[in-house]
Amino acid sequence: MKVRQGSPGAKILALGHYQPSNVVTNDDLAATMETNDEWIQSRVGIKERRVALDSESEIDLAVQAGGKALAASGLAASDIDLVIVATCTLETQIPNASARVAVRLGIESPGAFDVNTACSGFCYALAVADNAIRTGSATNVLVIGTEKLSQWIDWTDRSTAVIFADGAGAAVVGPSQTPGIGPVVWGSAGDKAEAIMIKDRDSSLSQEGQTVFRWATTALHPVARQVCEAAGVDPADLAAFVPHQANLRIIEAIARKIGAENAVVAKDIVLAGNTSAASIPLALSRMVERGEVQSGGLALLLGFGAGLTYAGQVVEIP
Repeated sequence: MKVRQGSPGAKILALGHYQPSNVVTNDDLAATMETNDEWIQSRVGIKERRVALDSESEIDLAVQAGGKALAASGLAASDIDLVIVATCTLETQIPNASARVAVRLGIESPGAFDVNTACSGFCYALAVADNAIRTGSATNVLVIGTEKLSQWIDWTDRSTAVIFADGAGAAVVGPSQTPGIGPVVWGSAGDKAEAIMIKDRDSSLSQEGQTVFRWATTALHPVARQVCEAAGVDPADLAAFVPHQANLRIIEAIARKIGAENAVVAKDIVLAGNTSAASIPLALSRMVERGEVQSGGLALLLGFGAGLTYAGQVVEIP
């Protein structure tokens, strides 16, 4: 039996992101439910979020972000042989998102599958892309996190309506002579699965906020340190820390505990809300676009959320 030989390493070649144009402020929400700007900002740190139009699907968002990443990579659509979409908000489960995104981007006959680990989905998908390239199963991979959470939210429930939003982020991953994506550290806490859930097809997303907050602020900073150790990187040498944009208080708590005092910490949640699997690539792409981080620096990615699941890796910034 033959075994394929792949590239010595893989790296992110380019990033792209897309947000709907429709901005929903805290004052907008205060007009329809019992809340206000101060209450929302003090608890989750969000000032505004983007919400897709009824005519925009999570597939549309993914195509926009994926197309930008592909254009920035300098590769042609024909160079992509695997498409992975991380999402937990498809309106229907069949057909999957990845095959539909691929055909709209002109990518012919790629491997195509979806990953659903909710807010950690992009990091899971990125790890699979890295492994596929290093084992020779793929040459260039398009990885997209896309969510339309607005279609799964009860807009009268302030515990969720003030937090979640829509958007997409993407990365083109290709071969490299040296590793540009570090080993993944991933895991789960299934005993807490009901803390974030959609009970059935007729229900909206529900969340036990305090349970999630306690878990995130106590269990995840050791995971972040494990990720750095696996990559052989001192947290003090990180150029950026890009955690899932769940809650500003969670982000700041983890950042304080990992010893990454020189890193720029992504706080995209303030203006983008919690976009689940889209949040990490969206935040990293925006950081690069704004010139907050330099190409070649190291970024710690840390995804966590429903399941409860988590995953992280250190990556070289494209």
